[in-house]
Order: sequence, then C-alpha cells, then structure tokens
Amino acid sequence: MKSIGQTKLIIFVAVFWLLLANGRFFGQVLAVYPVNLSNSVFLLSLFIVFSCVNVLLLALLCWRYTAKPVLMVLLLVTSATAYFMDSYHIIIDDVMLDNIIKTDTAESLDLLSLKLFFYLTFLWLLPALWVYRVAIVQPPFRTALWEKLQLMAGALALAVGLIVLLGQFYAPFFREHKPLRFYSNPSYYLYSLGKYLSQSTKQNLPLKSIGLDAKISSTDAYRELIIFVVGETARADHFALNGYPRPTNPLLSQQQVISFSNVWACGTSTAVSVPCLFSIYGRDDYDPEQVHATENVLDILQRVGVNVLWLDNNSDSKGVAERVPYESYKTPDKNPMCDSECRDVGMLSHLQAYINAHPKGDIFIVLHQMGNHGPAYFKRYPPQFEKFTPTCQTNQLEQCTPEQINNSFDNAILYTDYFLNKTIELLKKNSQQFEAILFYISDHGESLGENGLYLHGLPYFIAPDAQKQVPLILWFSDSFDNYHENHVLGLKQKSQQLYSHDHVFHTVLGLLEIKTDVYDPKQDIIRASVDAEK
Repeated sequence: MKSIGQTKLIIFVAVFWLLLANGRFFGQVLAVYPVNLSNSVFLLSLFIVFSCVNVLLLALLCWRYTAKPVLMVLLLVTSATAYFMDSYHIIIDDVMLDNIIKTDTAESLDLLSLKLFFYLTFLWLLPALWVYRVAIVQPPFRTALWEKLQLMAGALALAVGLIVLLGQFYAPFFREHKPLRFYSNPSYYLYSLGKYLSQSTKQNLPLKSIGLDAKISSTDAYRELIIFVVGETARADHFALNGYPRPTNPLLSQQQVISFSNVWACGTSTAVSVPCLFSIYGRDDYDPEQVHATENVLDILQRVGVNVLWLDNNSDSKGVAERVPYESYKTPDKNPMCDSECRDVGMLSHLQAYINAHPKGDIFIVLHQMGNHGPAYFKRYPPQFEKFTPTCQTNQLEQCTPEQINNSFDNAILYTDYFLNKTIELLKKNSQQFEAILFYISDHGESLGENGLYLHGLPYFIAPDAQKQVPLILWFSDSFDNYHENHVLGLKQKSQQLYSHDHVFHTVLGLLEIKTDVYDPKQDIIRASVDAEK
C-alpha cells in the first residue's frame, strides 16, 4: 500500500490496537461476561464501541502534520502498556504514571526482558515503520476537515447507538464493573495522562507550616536515638514474626522486637505511601498537591532541634526530605556494600560517625530501603541469602512457578531481617547514651501472582490485601524499656490491633516527647496502647 487516507489509517490503527494490544482488557471482560449465546452480541458490540472510542481519540490527535508523529509515539506507549498489563496485570492510572516518571534508571533496567522486546517489535516498531513509510493522502483543508467531522460523528453515533440498544448490558457494565475500563488500551492511559498533567500544571501552593508551637517536653530527661526504616514492598504475611510458617526472621526472632500484624498502608505505591507516611494527612484526606505543600513531621522535628538525617537506597524520598539533610546510597562512591547492586546494609556504614558528631539533641535517622522492590526479587539480596530454593531468576514473573516467586521474595525478606538486626546492634551500642528505638514499616505490599496479579499499584479500592497490609516492627533499648515499662507492655498486648500509616506522624512526635497542637495522642500507637490499659 503506497498511500492511504487519514480516515482509513486511523481506523486501521484503532482496530489493530483492539485486536493485539487489549488482551488484558478482554480477559477481564470475559471473566465477567463469559462467551455464551446470551453475551455474544454484547461482546461483539463492546469490541466495536471501544474501537469507536479509539477512533475518536485518534481523530482528535491526528491532523495534517501531526498524524505520523502522534501515531508512532502512541504505538510505542501502547505496546509498552500492553506488555506491562499482560505480564504483571497492573493498571496504568495517574498514580502509576507518577511512579513511572519518578522511577530511576536502575529500577527501569530491572523491567527489561526478551518478552518486552517482542512486544515492542510487533506492536510498535513494525507498525510504526509502516506508518512512517506510507504516504497519507492530504486533501484540501476543508475536505479534510469535513472527512474528520464525518469520522468523529459516525464513530460517536455508532458507539452511542450500540450502548442505547444494548442498555441492559451496558448499564451494569458502566455502573457495577467500572474497574474493567481501567484495562482499556490506550484510552485509559490517555485519560490518566490528561489527569496527571492537569494536576502537575496546577500552580504550586505556598508551603504551609504546621506545628509552629512545637517544643520538646520539659520532663524529657533522656536523649532519643531513633532509626526509622522505610521498608519497600514487604508483605506482613511473609514475616515469621507474624505467623508465617517459613523462618524469614531468624535474627529478629532472637531480639526483643514487637511486631504488629494488622497494619495497613496509605497507598499501594511508593509515590503515595511515603509522603503520606510522614504527613499529618491520613489516607482518607490524602491529596498529593496538599501533602507536598504542607510541612511533614521531619520539618517539626528539625524545628525543635532534633538532628534529622535521611539516607536513601531507593529512588528518592518522594519529596519528603526536601528540607532536611539527605544522602543517596545508590552508588559505590557512597555505599561501601555494593556487588551487583548497592545493599541496604551499606546505609549503616557511616551512622556511628554521624551519631558521634552530634553530641547534643535527639537524633532521628530515616533509612529508605531497596527492600523487596520487584519484579527482580532475586537481585534484592546477596547470594549467601538464597536460602529458599528454587528461585525465580527473571523479571518475567509469569514464567516462574508460584514457589519460585515466593522463594525469591522470601529471600529478600530474609535479607531485610539481617539488615534490621544489624540496625538494632548499632542501636544497642548507643543505648547507654540514648533511649534507642528502631521503627520499621513498609510503604506497601506486593502481589505475587495470586489471582493472576503481580507487583503493586492497583487503585486502592480494588487492590488485594497483599498490596495494602504491611509489617510494622518496633524495638526499644533497655533504657527506654526501664523508663517506659508500661508503654512497652501495653504495646505487646496490642500488637494485633488495627493500625495504619495514619498513626506514624503522631507516634513519632510521641516517641520524641514533642508537645504541639497537631499531635493527637489517640493516633499515637504507643500512647493509645497505654491509655487503653488504664
């Protein structure tokens, strides 16, 4: 074909996408509307309706000089979207787009695979070359505009007509099965992109200060040293401390830790959960613009004289540590514990020197782990921690058995156990000068193939518990235990009580004995546990 009209080109691409780039969408639809005589007409109409939706989108985006570049770019993004949805069963919404944009190069490389190469070759490269080489017939402007209007009107009329004609199917489809539309490709990611861009282009709000009345209690006679570990992609139900039958916590099990088994994340992605974790706003009133325009608990700590430090072995702090000292441990020039990648335990290497260099004031150190970041779980631990075998040695999780995936994931938990134990040993060395505390909590969980789902990031209301339930572990030095005996006792008795990321802001203020109007003792895990005993 040496030449083609723009109308035909748009229709060809729209049908091509429905046939080859929407396997996950139609798989989800068929799970709800199986192929049978009563559903056959609806399923055929659905194919036509969503083709019409794609035609309308392309008609709006493709004009005389934009058609080829727009189609070539969309073919690339749509092929990648099809790959990730088919392989990991994720949804590309505005939150996932934020995660993608904020993912660093190393994390992106973990996602490369031979399967991705095939998707890009057959769903992007070959059709894009054809689009590039074919000549698009360019009629006079008025004729082209009239043809475009006819195309759009025809697609809209056909889609609306079918929806009205088969209203008994489409009414429950739109009302009761909204998540199905999240898998439509490219329409949903284009909608999400528009939503993301509209949020990103909003005028930045001035930073709102909170806790201006904050001060350390006059009765606080001891210095506190708190190491707050932000875990990555750890599941509460894979911790032996919470009843998991595998020995994934052999070292922590020998420490006097308190493990909370009923804790829920603010979001299902790092970009949401980490800012929310340190924010005064809880999950119910979480708004990314508002959260980033409001001081967090680290600002309050620094204002009252606490020595705050954020060390990061993940991508970054997602904006949380913008106003406090920050150091990245992602490269060997800073992290002395690097092999195939830089290890979390390397963040401990210079901490004693930092503690010694701050002889006055409390100390609050955040360690942001690489943890169990997927899908390449086998890379998240050194070889000597490969205790559970056989493992999944690829980022193509669907190619591995459930046993292999779980083994790799559990080996990464085993390494986190080692890392946290080393952190506790460091705290013990400083327990004569401080009330030393370890506070560990993961940002979100992870799907490991249950019900065909992998990774994380699904919208909260449809995400499985595996992506939302997280581990929380506390350890207190003897100096704290002796001074706050009732607190620790109360915590042990309440370790199965319902908690969430919403409690972290207030618990941190309580641990450092900071008095301020924004502190809510009912949201302080430790204080609430003691009060409940009274």
